[in-house]
Amino acid sequence: MASIVDICNSALNQIGASNIISLTEDSKAARICNQRFEFIRDSVFRAHPWNSLTTRASIAPDTATPAFEFSTQFTLPTDPFCLRVLGLSDANILYRIEGRKLLCNESIIEMLYVGRLTDINEYDTLLIETLAASLAADIAYPLVGSSALGSNMYQLYQTKLTEARFVDATEDNAINTSIVTESRTVAADTFINSRF
Repeated sequence: MASIVDICNSALNQIGASNIISLTEDSKAARICNQRFEFIRDSVFRAHPWNSLTTRASIAPDTATPAFEFSTQFTLPTDPFCLRVLGLSDANILYRIEGRKLLCNESIIEMLYVGRLTDINEYDTLLIETLAASLAADIAYPLVGSSALGSNMYQLYQTKLTEARFVDATEDNAINTSIVTESRTVAADTFINSRF
């Protein structure tokens, strides 16, 4: 079973640093990993509509309404915490995200979103590898003091992200894989529209 410490140790191994036992141990590596992990995790989560993080919700409007332009507002879900709205069940509904609110002119909405899931055992293996590579790129300079290593780790992260996005985006039968480009990416609008 994977853990945050496992992901951190994978990142530390990639930059040639020593493993940690816990995020609270008294070491520079643990302190930096503890400080940076959640920020990196959320950033990677927002970078792609990951299948393993996708959540559906029907939500009712708030009692308060927007000051102008839209008639209703909805508080974005917190269980799990909404990191990125992928779309609404009706692609014709116009909406805007402002802070933690979704504004539109509907009385109820059904939405698809990327949730902040914290159980690492629910993550796809390629997502875990991408998280570790992103963390390695972020902590390389603070721990090793090498900008070149940080750049190399960032390239590794980009490679892992591309691979993970491709596999993740082609994992259902609703998507036309003929739109996969030479760079092995899928158009975001095609992918999102295929999810409902």
